[in-house]
Amino acid sequence: MTARAAAGDALRLHSAEPASRAAAMARKRSLRATLFFALLSLAAVGAFVPAFAPLPSLSSPRRPPVPNKSDGGKFEIASDKFWKDGYPFQIIGGDVHYFRVLPEYWEDRLLRAKALGLNTIQTYVPWNLHEPKPGETVFEGIADIISFLDLCKKLDLLVMLRVGPYICAEWDFGGFPYWLLAIKPALTLRSSDPAFVKLVERWWSILLPKVSSLLYANGGPIIMVQIENEYGSYGEDKAYLHHLVKLARGYLGDEVILYTTDGGSQEALQKGTVGGEDVFSAVDFETGAEPWPIFELQKQFNAPGKSPPLAAEFYTGWLTHWGENISQTDAEFTAAALKKILSRNGSAVLYMAHGGTNFGFYNGANTGGSESKYKPDLTSYDYDAPIKESGDVDNPKYKAIRKVVEQYSTAPLPSVPYNNAKTGYGRIQLQRTSFLFDLLNVLGPHDVVKSKNPLSMELVGQMFGFLLYASEFPATDDGSMLTIPKVHDRGQVFVSCASREDRPLYAGAIERWSNKPLHLPVTKCASRITLYVLVENMGRVNYGSYMFDMKGILSSVYLNGRVLLGWKMFSIPLHNLNEATKINPIFQVRHSGVMRVLSNKSINKSDGATREPAFYAGSFHVDKVAQIKDTFISFRGWGKGVAYVNDFNIGRFWPSFGPQCNLYVPAPVLRVGVNSLVVLELESPKPDLVLHSVDEPDFSCDICSRDGDCGTGLNDLIKSFRFLNTQQDRRNEIMKRIIN
Repeated sequence: MTARAAAGDALRLHSAEPASRAAAMARKRSLRATLFFALLSLAAVGAFVPAFAPLPSLSSPRRPPVPNKSDGGKFEIASDKFWKDGYPFQIIGGDVHYFRVLPEYWEDRLLRAKALGLNTIQTYVPWNLHEPKPGETVFEGIADIISFLDLCKKLDLLVMLRVGPYICAEWDFGGFPYWLLAIKPALTLRSSDPAFVKLVERWWSILLPKVSSLLYANGGPIIMVQIENEYGSYGEDKAYLHHLVKLARGYLGDEVILYTTDGGSQEALQKGTVGGEDVFSAVDFETGAEPWPIFELQKQFNAPGKSPPLAAEFYTGWLTHWGENISQTDAEFTAAALKKILSRNGSAVLYMAHGGTNFGFYNGANTGGSESKYKPDLTSYDYDAPIKESGDVDNPKYKAIRKVVEQYSTAPLPSVPYNNAKTGYGRIQLQRTSFLFDLLNVLGPHDVVKSKNPLSMELVGQMFGFLLYASEFPATDDGSMLTIPKVHDRGQVFVSCASREDRPLYAGAIERWSNKPLHLPVTKCASRITLYVLVENMGRVNYGSYMFDMKGILSSVYLNGRVLLGWKMFSIPLHNLNEATKINPIFQVRHSGVMRVLSNKSINKSDGATREPAFYAGSFHVDKVAQIKDTFISFRGWGKGVAYVNDFNIGRFWPSFGPQCNLYVPAPVLRVGVNSLVVLELESPKPDLVLHSVDEPDFSCDICSRDGDCGTGLNDLIKSFRFLNTQQDRRNEIMKRIIN
């Protein structure tokens, strides 16, 4: 690979000439575009061994001032045990990700973890949450990791901190910022590629000094810091791993335990471990596998006497993709597997202790044997963990695990808290406020990126959301065949005839996982026909060899076998988790074209048959503070889209694909008085435009048809089956009722 220029050049996102033009146009977007999108969010609210040049020399980072160590302790490894302040210590931990829980609920979830018997919390640090744009760092709100760590210390919980830079975690792009994908020449991620390493150095020079004062030796809760994540399942670039270790030591010192985590196989450990005494090698493995042969294997990759048995990810459940049955594992089986580890003084970290929620657009995705085998993750990250998405602990898995942990805890466990109160606020009537396409009428020439060929979302400077592509072609008498070989991830296709002033006509969808040519409808038109392709970024791949996952149209577009040229791209990012509108555009653009479009009475008429994306708005009322409780919005009968409550992005819904029907709304999102609900429906809304606020989750939407009725009155029956042990039991019983 040709050596790149200095780090400043590496940060230049659009060095290729067409991309440079696009980026320049994106930077020239006017204030009106900024106001438009702000208003929109309110009112619309294989292993490899790369051969690289030698790593850049790493001068020792200047360590931050070390606090007075009088309050510090000592956490170390000796005699194949962990030792805390001179006494043997068994880690009984669990993952709780601060970025999947609202800050107002951090203490609540940590107390529930403590009552489970956990003495240690493990969490990742997602680079993309903290540096959404190059050089712009965020450590406030849900990204306030320092406050989270301080809270762990307050509650006497130790911390294992997983700083990446890659984290996996079923999180968008494995925690990498999207803008890494726009750098030209392309970076080789997770490698000793000098340009990539420079960016990691810059990021860690911000992150690691912030957390160094919270190391256990400095009086904080952090006992261990993980380097990379399951690297042995991806590559074997040892120079890269050693460089990360050197970098971490430069900021964190020599006393903290650095560790790696890899699958419990010879190959994964051989590739992913650093070796020697400097870095401890932990393992993870399938729940139910015999742990002690794996712990013996672990010893081969640690120095003698430096291999306390540790399952750094003991799986309490599993993830779920859209279109799958909700994942569930048996409580007693899980608890018995944990006991096999703890009963012989092994240590374990529950993955997850509490899963939480993929609020906003941060869910990840996986692929199978090819990048077209694309599987995006649910908004819910419940994970079938003992502490449920909404914090519930009154469940068999929590009780079974706590019973096991209690046998090996050195102190009495705290009493188990009650479940948080939840409520349903009832029926919410929505009205259509605007069609998505009508909002484009107010854009000026600088609000659009133009290019000969389609550009990716990353190359137009967009992180998440939607990108609308538009081009034109002459009308034909027998229709046209549209082919887009590479769409990431889902493109909805529309055609429109300007001379007829009709609404855009839905032609179908081209999806990454089932990409087929699409026959466009015959449109009698005196002018040229406009082709629209609305592409949704459904979450970047977070694991495996297809992680370099750019979004949008990534190939030429063919119409009747010929390349279609001349494209306009309209950015529709909406706002994401931890983003807030910094201005009040309603007052600044009260008389603008945007307001005229949004107040257009002709588009407020309900038409349940439409397939054109549109925004719908409604509200519900909370009379007093005591009535503010967790709730869920049921989207049963709706199609696919994104929802906002009080301008907070509660995530994606897709009940027509399932299994998730309801989106979790934590109480801190709500307020006394009027609470707004805004929905972008991409397909067809429920005909009556009604949603319901209910008091429980629901993962059965793949059972019933999307109009909310299975044809046999099963909506009521489903509720009566909730006493059954598993979701599959419910499905089986429902099918019996259908047959009978």
